[in-house]
Amino acid sequence: MLIFTRLKNNKMKNFTITIPDNKESIFVEMMKSLSFVKKIQAVNDIDSSEQHKEFIRARIQRMEENQESSLSWEELEDKIKL
Repeated sequence: MLIFTRLKNNKMKNFTITIPDNKESIFVEMMKSLSFVKKIQAVNDIDSSEQHKEFIRARIQRMEENQESSLSWEELEDKIKL
């Protein structure tokens, strides 16, 4: 899986693309040839920021401390069914 970024109206857009392993090199070369593609990075190379990791850790801790306010997957499915 690759992520590539492009510039549109001075804003960056990110896309996640899933391609076969044997097509990766030709896809990357094709993306590099486009002047508006600014960065190409394989998903497994992306490292979450420490700030994001702390956010996730805090959310897990709140969930563990207040388990009675959490829903199981089955309860959630039942709740959202029409």
